[in-house]
Amino acid sequence: MKLDVYIPPGDKLLPGIATLAREAEALGFAGLWTNETRHEPFLPLAVAAGHTRTIELGTAIAVAFARSPMHTAQTAWDLQDYSGGRLLLGLGTQVRAHVERRFGMPWGAAVPQLREYILALRAIWRAFQTDDRLDFQGRYYRHTLLTPFFNPGPIGHPAIPIYIAGVNAGLARLAGELCDGYHVHMLNSPAYLREVVRPAVAAGAARAGRDPAAVTLASAVFVVTGADAAARAVARERAREQIAFYASTPTYRVVLAVHGWEDVGEALSQLARARRWADLPALVTDDMLRAFTVEAAPGEVGPALRERYAGLLDRVACYVPTFVPSRDEAFWRAMRRSFAE
Repeated sequence: MKLDVYIPPGDKLLPGIATLAREAEALGFAGLWTNETRHEPFLPLAVAAGHTRTIELGTAIAVAFARSPMHTAQTAWDLQDYSGGRLLLGLGTQVRAHVERRFGMPWGAAVPQLREYILALRAIWRAFQTDDRLDFQGRYYRHTLLTPFFNPGPIGHPAIPIYIAGVNAGLARLAGELCDGYHVHMLNSPAYLREVVRPAVAAGAARAGRDPAAVTLASAVFVVTGADAAARAVARERAREQIAFYASTPTYRVVLAVHGWEDVGEALSQLARARRWADLPALVTDDMLRAFTVEAAPGEVGPALRERYAGLLDRVACYVPTFVPSRDEAFWRAMRRSFAE
């Protein structure tokens, strides 16, 4: 199991990314992941690539349907070349409202469209690397023109790993069928991984004649920790707030259903529709917290992560606390060391 870090979605990301990337590599973390929330996810990786040498660099995630496959293919190609083959291209569908109303892009059927998107990326990359004629024609995407002037040409590491993210079984099956990795949403539990994610990935792999072990399962998780009881109590309530926010979205109902908490999800959704955000956390019980978080003393977080996710995840990171080593280097150093022991 690899231990990664996720870059927090701060207000000013680019000025600090070089330092964060260097610190993550120096501490021995395997991968550094950006996200698409307040900031574009690829630009920070370009900066990080120029200030590191070994750490893997990934998007968790970039919104696929906000970009054409050609746009994503070119960006990923340049990052893969510049980083010396360290890019992990993580893609997600987002949800219809965000694709149509935030990005102003058309929405199709998530699984078929993302399948075609992945196939289009690989067709474009093949044309870049081999000078084969680009001729991809699908239901959602057509790419049939690539003149030499616009072809970036071959690179030394053309096999770019593609990860996709999802919650429901359909996207997990697609990961098993076509992808190198699958990002499990941070609202997860060992039971959900065992009963929903891993069987779906295995089913997709079987359909394609692949070994499911070829698909890397990765996730960031909620960690409740602190130097004393008071600090851990504060961290616990912050995690409760985040879990309530995610669980209020109907998309994540499948995670709650594994534990029989669908009624809680519906109640949270009703509060969210009424914009009663402050009332959401009270519906997240301590049993739900235990299901969706890892709680441990600072020096025991690493072993707790390994114990909880052994055989379930291949890469793991903290969603909270966020990676800010300048604020708490001792914690991150101890976590990395204890995880490796």
